[in-house]
Amino acid sequence: MKLFNPWLLLGMALALLAVYGLGRHQGGTAERLTWEAQAAKNKTRIAEQGERAAETTVQVVTQYVDRVHVVREKAKTIIKEVPIYVPSDSCPMPGGFRVLHDAAARGEFPDPAGVADAPAAPAHDVAATVADNYGAYHETAEQLRALQEWVRAQAELAPSE
Repeated sequence: MKLFNPWLLLGMALALLAVYGLGRHQGGTAERLTWEAQAAKNKTRIAEQGERAAETTVQVVTQYVDRVHVVREKAKTIIKEVPIYVPSDSCPMPGGFRVLHDAAARGEFPDPAGVADAPAAPAHDVAATVADNYGAYHETAEQLRALQEWVRAQAELAPSE
């Protein structure tokens, strides 16, 4: 009786190798399926988050458009009222006022030489221009508020992982 059978040892080694290979294959398949399931879950979550972000954008833009419409209508009404508060026969503003006002609107220093050539500005024109400028300011302020609101809303939608 032989104690050492090489064929038996080879058979056992091959069986062990087959079990190892089968386990490795099954483990890889299970890991791939887990990864694919997580990827599908992530795609769904991203799509849902995109939909919520789009809904938030529509809501903020709608509110912004409504508010800007109100601001524009108020500005138009104020400009229409200028002749009541500042009659056309009011004392004109000196040319230096026009130079200073225009330079301030551009964000520049006024040209001192321009004062000599600047014609006087009718007071009602000045009042209408100032009212129009403030209307533009209020529109810009509403735009900034809407942008800030949109940023806050988008930040709340972001996952906190």
